[in-house]
Amino acid sequence: MDYKNAGVDIEAGYKSVELIKKHVQSTMRPEVLTNLGGFSGAFSMKAFQKMENPTLVSGTDGVGTKLKLAFLMDKHDTVGIDCVAMCVNDIACAGGEPLFFLDYIACGKNYPEKIEAIVSGVAEGCRQAGAALIGGETAEMPGFYPQDEYDLAGFAVGVVDEKDIITGKDLKKGDMLIGLASSGVHSNGFSLIRKIFDVDKKVLDTYEPRLLGTIGETLLTPTRIYVSALKKIREAGVRIKACSHITGGGFYENVPRMLPEGICAVIKKDSYQVPEIFKILAEKGNVDEAMMYNTFNMGIGMVLALDPADADAAKKAAEEAGVAAFVIGEATAGEKGVTLC
Repeated sequence: MDYKNAGVDIEAGYKSVELIKKHVQSTMRPEVLTNLGGFSGAFSMKAFQKMENPTLVSGTDGVGTKLKLAFLMDKHDTVGIDCVAMCVNDIACAGGEPLFFLDYIACGKNYPEKIEAIVSGVAEGCRQAGAALIGGETAEMPGFYPQDEYDLAGFAVGVVDEKDIITGKDLKKGDMLIGLASSGVHSNGFSLIRKIFDVDKKVLDTYEPRLLGTIGETLLTPTRIYVSALKKIREAGVRIKACSHITGGGFYENVPRMLPEGICAVIKKDSYQVPEIFKILAEKGNVDEAMMYNTFNMGIGMVLALDPADADAAKKAAEEAGVAAFVIGEATAGEKGVTLC
């Protein structure tokens, strides 16, 4: 008896590392001090010493049950983008610049080419975020995960000058709310989606004219990474007073997290075009409107609050970064929370 007979293929692990090296290398930043294969990743903070008070910000998350669609479609090169996005968007939401990322892949069986595909997506997400992929772990766990399935999670660290942290404390009545468009469903609500569509390979391969593509292609579209757009907005001289990443819990749970006491966010539902996928989900699943806005991003992946005088500059900067932006509402006096009208 040996480890391979027990279900863990060490040689496959070595091959996986060799295959992912080129993807990892493509994410490197000059601050990275270690090479792939070490016991830890080292990252120099020297470049940030000119900040008045450099402050680390972090985020961790996974892809969730969206992975079930990747299994059915046998498409594994985009979920890594989702994993990075869910972490770095939270960091950017606080005003931070993502610095480095680590991933964790747990699988029933190590198929090196599949691991490479997953990590290629992680690397692409890191490139979009400007973060270095400085480490990770692939754990082969036979008997714990089915042979063809895996889980994917990640952890990111960023930096921001303490004076520039976005806290929402200065948000006041009359401030404008700007919505940044999502790329689709992103990585939340898939437990409900899988119930609505009763997902299988046949359903995912079905062409839907309203989506101009198959259901699977639309649902597997990776989460948008907002790091560049938020950076562009700041570089345009706009002060972002508050920021909310619209993830699990939709508008009702996430928007209030950026609000101080005594401020209500009033959002106009007709201020932008809700993508067709959300309309289809509501129709097919008979999901009421309140539940839709309490589960999904409904086409808005990030909500920013800023002075009304900065609205045009913020929209222009976001659009220069390739992200559509809309004035979707305003902050009013009232009980802390969100009102959709």
